Amino acid sequence: MPDLPTLSLDAARALSGPDGLRDRRAAAAERFTAEPLPTAEEEVWRYSRVADIDLAAMVPALAPTDAAAALPDRVESILALARAEDPAATVVVVDGHVVRLDVDPGWEAKGLVVGRPAIDGTGLDALGAGGSAPDAFAVANDAFAPDPVVIDVPRVLDVTAPVVIVRWRTATPGTVAFPRIVIRVGEAAAVAVLDVDLSAPDATGLALPVVELVAARGARLGYLGVQDLGLDAWQITTQLGDAVQEATLSSTAAVFGGAYARLRTDCRLSGRGATGNLRAAYFGEGAQTLDFRTFQDHAAPDTRSDLLFKGAVGGVSRSVYTGLIRVRPDARGTDAFQTNRNIKLSEGAWAESVPNLKIENNDVHCSHASAVGPVDTEQVFYLESRGVPTPVAERLIVAGFFDDVLDTLPVAAAAGPLRTLINGKLDRREP
Repeated sequence: MPDLPTLSLDAARALSGPDGLRDRRAAAAERFTAEPLPTAEEEVWRYSRVADIDLAAMVPALAPTDAAAALPDRVESILALARAEDPAATVVVVDGHVVRLDVDPGWEAKGLVVGRPAIDGTGLDALGAGGSAPDAFAVANDAFAPDPVVIDVPRVLDVTAPVVIVRWRTATPGTVAFPRIVIRVGEAAAVAVLDVDLSAPDATGLALPVVELVAARGARLGYLGVQDLGLDAWQITTQLGDAVQEATLSSTAAVFGGAYARLRTDCRLSGRGATGNLRAAYFGEGAQTLDFRTFQDHAAPDTRSDLLFKGAVGGVSRSVYTGLIRVRPDARGTDAFQTNRNIKLSEGAWAESVPNLKIENNDVHCSHASAVGPVDTEQVFYLESRGVPTPVAERLIVAGFFDDVLDTLPVAAAAGPLRTLINGKLDRREP
């Protein structure tokens, strides 16, 4: 049993909310305190820095915060960009607590709900709909998330404006935050959500977010998660997705920040004809570690998944990608693809890429591919032969390397700002 006096059953019970939520938290807290924390000896945590995380020394960010009136400039700038897209709803979360929530009256009248289960019980039944918590960190979120956000789209409603969430991490050292977002899309409905995760440059501490993506029959759910934390922050994110019959779930991650940032993505295709599209663009610098685990779980016939993760690492940073395509016995007619490509920009950088298949049905079409290497010398030579200086040629190639991810974002308007973040990484690259 881990020695975690601050993350205790009493701490979970002290959180406010309706009885159903309080019972859920207590059950999760009992499970959390009874289970050991993960170790790097486990295959799913191989290459991770989980041994460096000392939860016992951290204080949970459980107290409400009064940050609504004075949000940081970075948050206000994102909100200003979002207003240009006339969003269906805007939510601001600080250290796991909602400090601002606005739903467009027109979309609200059509049935769009952005609920806070801890305040009024709205959306409480959606918690856990994406799947059960796969490890102690996700269980801890179940136990200690103070103010979950549930986005509920009723059947047949096509939400043509994006829903925008901005999450802010304070610079308070020694704290652990538990943001939770659930997106549930009803039958034949559609929505796209932009979730931007930011912090002050000197922010430290740890966050353990959980994001659930649930698509009902024939639904279309698009999710773009952008993470640009300070380079001293730590984060372990769990994303749980489920798509049923003929639903399409498209999830893209853009990961740039964090001393250690881990993203686990579970995409379960549980209904016939369901589709899961997974994309990621990531860029490490300095001594960052960016760690990705993906699970494409085909549990029904005629399902399709397509994964493309692309990353660059410079300085002495490193990236880790491990993916599993699983085809269950009843999932005949599966089409599944998994591709991970990485560019090393320095001798000290390191990238690990480990794709895996587990096939339990013969009537399938599955493939995987991975690559780790420097900037393509032939492409550099081609540009040099046309008068482009070598540093400029390499910069153009690296920037263009991410195009096939950025050109297919669930929220297309985010492509420009993401290219700006990539260019910022290239500007800071040591020659």
